[in-house]
Amino acid sequence: MLSIVIPTHQRADLLEKCLQSATDHAPQGTQILVVDDASANPQTAEVVSCFREVQCLRLKRQSGFAAAANAGIRASRGDIVQLLNDDAEWTPDGAQAVLPWFDDPTIGAVAPLVLMGPDGKRIDSAGDRYYIGGVAAKRGRGELDDSKYAPGLVFGASASSAFYRRSALAKAGLFPEQFGSYFEDVDLSFRLQHAGFRIAFEPNCRILHRVGASHGGVSRKLVERQSANEERVFWRNLLGSDLLRALPKHVAVLAGKAWRRWQEGTLAPFVFGRLRLLGEFGAIRRHRRLLRQWGPTSASACMVESRYWGV
Repeated sequence: MLSIVIPTHQRADLLEKCLQSATDHAPQGTQILVVDDASANPQTAEVVSCFREVQCLRLKRQSGFAAAANAGIRASRGDIVQLLNDDAEWTPDGAQAVLPWFDDPTIGAVAPLVLMGPDGKRIDSAGDRYYIGGVAAKRGRGELDDSKYAPGLVFGASASSAFYRRSALAKAGLFPEQFGSYFEDVDLSFRLQHAGFRIAFEPNCRILHRVGASHGGVSRKLVERQSANEERVFWRNLLGSDLLRALPKHVAVLAGKAWRRWQEGTLAPFVFGRLRLLGEFGAIRRHRRLLRQWGPTSASACMVESRYWGV
Protein backbone atom coordinates (compact mmCIF):
# COMPACT_ATOMS: atom_id res chain seq x y z
CA MET A 1 0.00 0.00 0.00
CA LEU A 2 1.15 3.54 -0.81
CA SER A 3 0.69 6.47 1.56
CA ILE A 4 1.21 10.08 0.47
CA VAL A 5 2.13 12.47 3.29
CA ILE A 6 1.73 16.19 2.54
CA PRO A 7 2.98 18.68 5.18
CA THR A 8 1.42 22.14 4.79
CA HIS A 9 1.17 25.48 6.54
CA GLN A 10 -1.26 28.21 5.45
CA ARG A 11 -1.01 27.57 1.70
CA ALA A 12 -4.49 26.41 0.84
CA ASP A 13 -4.29 27.52 -2.80
CA LEU A 14 -1.25 25.36 -3.49
CA LEU A 15 -2.58 22.50 -1.39
CA GLU A 16 -5.77 22.31 -3.44
CA LYS A 17 -3.81 21.82 -6.69
CA CYS A 18 -1.57 19.25 -5.00
CA LEU A 19 -4.51 17.24 -3.68
CA GLN A 20 -6.34 17.36 -6.98
CA SER A 21 -3.33 15.90 -8.78
CA ALA A 22 -2.79 13.22 -6.14
CA THR A 23 -6.41 12.09 -6.13
CA ASP A 24 -6.48 12.08 -9.93
CA HIS A 25 -3.25 10.13 -10.52
CA ALA A 26 -2.30 8.07 -7.44
CA PRO A 27 -3.19 4.35 -7.48
CA GLN A 28 -6.59 3.32 -6.18
CA GLY A 29 -6.47 2.63 -2.45
CA THR A 30 -3.65 5.10 -1.80
CA GLN A 31 -3.81 6.78 1.59
CA ILE A 32 -3.47 10.56 1.27
CA LEU A 33 -2.67 12.33 4.54
CA VAL A 34 -2.33 16.09 4.93
CA VAL A 35 -0.36 17.27 7.97
CA ASP A 36 -1.48 20.78 8.90
CA ASP A 37 1.45 22.37 10.72
CA ALA A 38 -0.80 24.49 12.97
CA SER A 39 -2.13 26.87 10.31
CA ALA A 40 -3.69 29.94 11.90
CA ASN A 41 -6.65 30.02 9.50
CA PRO A 42 -9.30 27.37 8.71
CA GLN A 43 -8.62 27.27 4.98
CA THR A 44 -6.49 24.13 5.08
CA ALA A 45 -9.28 22.13 6.70
CA GLU A 46 -11.76 23.59 4.23
CA VAL A 47 -9.66 22.47 1.26
CA VAL A 48 -9.19 18.97 2.68
CA SER A 49 -12.92 18.63 3.29
CA CYS A 50 -13.48 18.94 -0.48
CA PHE A 51 -11.68 15.61 -1.01
CA ARG A 52 -13.53 12.72 0.64
CA GLU A 53 -10.60 10.30 0.41
CA VAL A 54 -8.08 12.68 2.02
CA GLN A 55 -7.33 12.64 5.75
CA CYS A 56 -6.00 15.55 7.80
CA LEU A 57 -3.75 15.51 10.86
CA ARG A 58 -3.54 18.90 12.55
CA LEU A 59 -0.56 19.64 14.80
CA LYS A 60 -1.23 21.69 17.93
CA ARG A 61 1.74 23.99 17.41
CA GLN A 62 3.88 24.86 14.42
CA SER A 63 6.88 22.53 14.47
CA GLY A 64 8.55 22.91 11.07
CA PHE A 65 8.77 20.77 7.97
CA ALA A 66 10.80 17.86 9.37
CA ALA A 67 8.59 17.42 12.44
CA ALA A 68 5.40 17.66 10.36
CA ALA A 69 6.76 15.10 7.89
CA ASN A 70 7.66 12.74 10.73
CA ALA A 71 4.22 13.08 12.30
CA GLY A 72 2.65 12.19 8.98
CA ILE A 73 4.93 9.22 8.40
CA ARG A 74 4.12 7.85 11.87
CA ALA A 75 0.38 8.26 11.25
CA SER A 76 0.47 6.73 7.76
CA ARG A 77 -0.19 3.06 7.03
CA GLY A 78 1.55 2.25 3.75
CA ASP A 79 4.58 0.03 3.31
CA ILE A 80 5.75 2.72 0.87
CA VAL A 81 5.44 6.37 1.92
CA GLN A 82 5.77 9.32 -0.42
CA LEU A 83 6.59 12.68 1.09
CA LEU A 84 5.08 15.38 -1.11
CA ASN A 85 5.41 19.16 -0.85
CA ASP A 86 2.15 21.07 -0.94
CA ASP A 87 3.54 23.03 -3.91
CA ALA A 88 4.14 19.85 -5.92
CA GLU A 89 1.79 18.00 -8.25
CA TRP A 90 1.54 14.45 -9.56
CA THR A 91 1.41 13.64 -13.27
CA PRO A 92 -0.15 10.45 -14.78
CA ASP A 93 1.42 6.98 -14.40
CA GLY A 94 4.07 7.94 -11.85
CA ALA A 95 3.38 5.15 -9.37
CA GLN A 96 3.56 2.44 -12.04
CA ALA A 97 7.16 3.46 -12.70
CA VAL A 98 8.28 3.89 -9.08
CA LEU A 99 6.72 1.03 -7.13
CA PRO A 100 8.50 -1.86 -8.97
CA TRP A 101 11.83 -0.54 -7.62
CA PHE A 102 10.72 -1.63 -4.15
CA ASP A 103 10.59 -5.29 -5.23
CA ASP A 104 14.33 -5.09 -4.53
CA PRO A 105 14.64 -5.22 -0.71
CA THR A 106 17.87 -3.20 -0.80
CA ILE A 107 16.11 -0.12 -2.22
CA GLY A 108 15.25 2.22 0.63
CA ALA A 109 14.04 5.22 -1.37
CA VAL A 110 13.25 6.30 -4.92
CA ALA A 111 13.66 9.81 -6.32
CA PRO A 112 11.23 10.80 -9.10
CA LEU A 113 12.11 13.30 -11.82
CA VAL A 114 11.10 16.64 -10.33
CA LEU A 115 10.32 19.33 -12.90
CA MET A 116 9.96 23.05 -12.38
CA GLY A 117 6.22 23.72 -12.66
CA PRO A 118 3.81 24.49 -13.97
CA ASP A 119 5.15 23.96 -17.50
CA GLY A 120 7.67 21.29 -16.51
CA LYS A 121 10.23 22.16 -19.18
CA ARG A 122 13.24 22.37 -16.87
CA ILE A 123 14.54 20.01 -14.22
CA ASP A 124 14.41 20.79 -10.53
CA SER A 125 15.96 17.49 -9.45
CA ALA A 126 16.96 14.21 -11.08
CA GLY A 127 17.97 12.84 -7.70
CA ASP A 128 20.45 14.47 -5.34
CA ARG A 129 24.23 14.39 -5.25
CA TYR A 130 26.78 15.20 -2.56
CA TYR A 131 30.34 16.44 -2.89
CA ILE A 132 32.64 15.10 -0.21
CA GLY A 133 33.80 18.62 0.65
CA GLY A 134 30.34 19.37 2.00
CA VAL A 135 28.12 20.54 -0.87
CA ALA A 136 24.69 19.03 -1.53
CA ALA A 137 23.01 19.74 -4.86
CA LYS A 138 20.26 18.56 -7.18
CA ARG A 139 21.30 16.69 -10.33
CA GLY A 140 20.27 18.46 -13.49
CA ARG A 141 18.98 21.59 -11.75
CA GLY A 142 17.88 24.13 -14.36
CA GLU A 143 18.62 21.90 -17.35
CA LEU A 144 16.05 21.24 -20.07
CA ASP A 145 14.16 17.99 -19.64
CA ASP A 146 15.67 16.08 -22.57
CA SER A 147 15.66 12.55 -21.09
CA LYS A 148 19.39 12.81 -20.34
CA TYR A 149 19.09 11.14 -16.95
CA ALA A 150 18.40 7.41 -17.05
CA PRO A 151 17.00 5.19 -14.27
CA GLY A 152 19.66 4.11 -11.81
CA LEU A 153 21.24 4.60 -8.41
CA VAL A 154 21.86 8.06 -6.97
CA PHE A 155 23.12 9.54 -3.72
CA GLY A 156 19.83 10.94 -2.48
CA ALA A 157 16.19 11.83 -3.01
CA SER A 158 14.61 15.25 -2.53
CA ALA A 159 12.02 15.42 0.24
CA SER A 160 9.82 17.46 -2.08
CA SER A 161 8.52 14.20 -3.55
CA ALA A 162 10.61 11.16 -2.54
CA PHE A 163 9.22 7.66 -1.99
CA TYR A 164 10.51 5.73 1.04
CA ARG A 165 10.31 2.14 2.24
CA ARG A 166 8.76 2.19 5.71
CA SER A 167 11.01 -0.56 7.04
CA ALA A 168 14.07 1.39 5.84
CA LEU A 169 12.89 4.47 7.72
CA ALA A 170 12.28 2.30 10.79
CA LYS A 171 15.94 1.27 10.74
CA ALA A 172 17.60 4.50 9.63
CA GLY A 173 15.31 6.89 11.49
CA LEU A 174 13.10 9.69 10.23
CA PHE A 175 13.97 13.29 9.37
CA PRO A 176 16.15 15.15 11.93
CA GLU A 177 13.67 17.53 13.54
CA GLN A 178 16.35 19.91 14.80
CA PHE A 179 16.98 20.82 11.14
CA GLY A 180 13.49 22.29 10.75
CA SER A 181 13.83 22.41 6.97
CA TYR A 182 16.67 22.36 4.40
CA PHE A 183 19.16 19.50 4.06
CA GLU A 184 17.02 17.23 6.26
CA ASP A 185 16.58 14.95 3.23
CA VAL A 186 20.35 14.90 2.60
CA ASP A 187 20.95 13.75 6.18
CA LEU A 188 18.31 11.02 5.78
CA SER A 189 19.86 9.87 2.48
CA PHE A 190 23.19 9.42 4.26
CA ARG A 191 21.58 7.41 7.06
CA LEU A 192 19.65 5.17 4.70
CA GLN A 193 22.89 4.19 2.99
CA HIS A 194 24.79 3.82 6.24
CA ALA A 195 21.97 1.45 7.27
CA GLY A 196 22.56 -0.71 4.18
CA PHE A 197 19.94 0.60 1.74
CA ARG A 198 20.31 2.10 -1.74
CA ILE A 199 18.50 5.01 -3.39
CA ALA A 200 17.23 4.89 -6.97
CA PHE A 201 16.18 7.50 -9.52
CA GLU A 202 13.14 6.91 -11.75
CA PRO A 203 12.64 9.49 -14.53
CA ASN A 204 9.33 8.01 -15.67
CA CYS A 205 7.71 9.22 -12.47
CA ARG A 206 7.41 12.96 -13.03
CA ILE A 207 6.46 15.49 -10.36
CA LEU A 208 5.81 19.18 -11.02
CA HIS A 209 7.25 21.47 -8.35
CA ARG A 210 6.48 25.17 -8.05
CA VAL A 211 10.06 26.01 -7.12
CA GLY A 212 10.40 29.01 -4.83
CA ALA A 213 6.99 28.65 -3.24
CA SER A 214 8.56 26.48 -0.54
CA HIS A 215 10.68 29.19 1.04
CA GLY A 216 9.78 32.60 -0.37
CA GLY A 217 12.44 35.30 -0.19
CA VAL A 218 15.94 34.97 1.25
CA SER A 219 16.28 36.33 4.79
CA ARG A 220 19.16 36.43 7.25
CA LYS A 221 17.35 33.85 9.39
CA LEU A 222 17.01 31.54 6.40
CA VAL A 223 20.69 31.87 5.48
CA GLU A 224 21.68 31.06 9.06
CA ARG A 225 19.46 27.97 9.17
CA GLN A 226 20.69 26.69 5.80
CA SER A 227 24.29 27.28 6.84
CA ALA A 228 23.86 25.42 10.12
CA ASN A 229 22.08 22.46 8.52
CA GLU A 230 24.61 22.09 5.73
CA GLU A 231 27.43 21.98 8.28
CA ARG A 232 25.47 19.49 10.42
CA VAL A 233 25.18 17.09 7.49
CA PHE A 234 28.95 17.12 6.95
CA TRP A 235 29.97 16.48 10.56
CA ARG A 236 27.17 14.00 11.32
CA ASN A 237 27.74 11.66 8.39
CA LEU A 238 31.36 11.56 7.17
CA LEU A 239 33.33 9.11 9.30
CA GLY A 240 36.92 7.98 9.81
CA SER A 241 39.21 8.17 6.80
CA ASP A 242 36.41 9.72 4.73
CA LEU A 243 36.32 12.68 7.11
CA LEU A 244 40.10 13.09 6.99
CA ARG A 245 40.04 12.99 3.18
CA ALA A 246 37.18 15.50 3.09
CA LEU A 247 38.57 18.11 5.50
CA PRO A 248 40.90 19.98 3.06
CA LYS A 249 38.09 20.09 0.51
CA HIS A 250 35.68 21.28 3.19
CA VAL A 251 37.97 24.18 4.11
CA ALA A 252 38.01 25.19 0.43
CA VAL A 253 34.21 24.95 0.27
CA LEU A 254 33.79 27.14 3.35
CA ALA A 255 36.19 29.74 1.97
CA GLY A 256 34.37 29.86 -1.35
CA LYS A 257 30.95 30.10 0.26
CA ALA A 258 32.12 32.76 2.72
CA TRP A 259 33.44 34.88 -0.16
CA ARG A 260 30.14 34.61 -1.99
CA ARG A 261 28.16 35.46 1.15
CA TRP A 262 30.39 38.45 1.81
CA GLN A 263 29.64 39.74 -1.70
CA GLU A 264 25.91 39.22 -1.09
CA GLY A 265 26.02 40.94 2.30
CA THR A 266 25.01 37.78 4.21
CA LEU A 267 28.37 36.74 5.66
CA ALA A 268 27.31 37.24 9.30
CA PRO A 269 24.33 34.83 9.30
CA PHE A 270 26.42 32.36 7.27
CA VAL A 271 29.15 32.38 9.95
CA PHE A 272 26.69 32.34 12.87
CA GLY A 273 24.94 29.32 11.36
CA ARG A 274 28.20 27.37 11.17
CA LEU A 275 29.19 28.38 14.70
CA ARG A 276 25.92 27.02 16.11
CA LEU A 277 27.42 23.56 15.80
CA LEU A 278 29.89 24.29 18.60
CA GLY A 279 27.02 23.76 21.04
CA GLU A 280 26.04 20.45 19.44
CA PHE A 281 29.28 18.52 19.87
CA GLY A 282 27.71 15.91 22.15
CA ALA A 283 24.70 15.29 19.91
CA ILE A 284 26.89 14.97 16.80
CA ARG A 285 29.20 12.55 18.59
CA ARG A 286 26.23 10.36 19.62
CA HIS A 287 24.91 10.36 16.06
CA ARG A 288 28.28 9.31 14.65
CA ARG A 289 28.49 6.51 17.22
CA LEU A 290 25.11 5.21 16.01
CA LEU A 291 26.31 5.14 12.40
CA ARG A 292 29.40 3.16 13.39
CA GLN A 293 27.18 0.56 15.08
CA TRP A 294 25.66 -0.23 11.67
CA GLY A 295 29.09 -1.24 10.42
CA PRO A 296 31.73 0.27 8.13
CA THR A 297 30.30 2.26 5.24
CA SER A 298 32.64 4.41 3.18
CA ALA A 299 31.72 7.62 1.42
CA SER A 300 32.17 5.83 -1.91
CA ALA A 301 29.61 3.23 -0.86
CA CYS A 302 27.24 6.12 -0.20
CA MET A 303 27.85 7.36 -3.77
CA VAL A 304 29.42 10.56 -2.48
CA GLU A 305 31.31 12.35 -5.24
CA SER A 306 34.94 13.33 -4.79
CA ARG A 307 35.03 15.42 -8.00
CA TYR A 308 32.19 17.87 -8.08
CA TRP A 309 31.83 21.58 -7.53
CA GLY A 310 28.65 23.59 -7.61
CA VAL A 311 25.97 24.91 -5.29
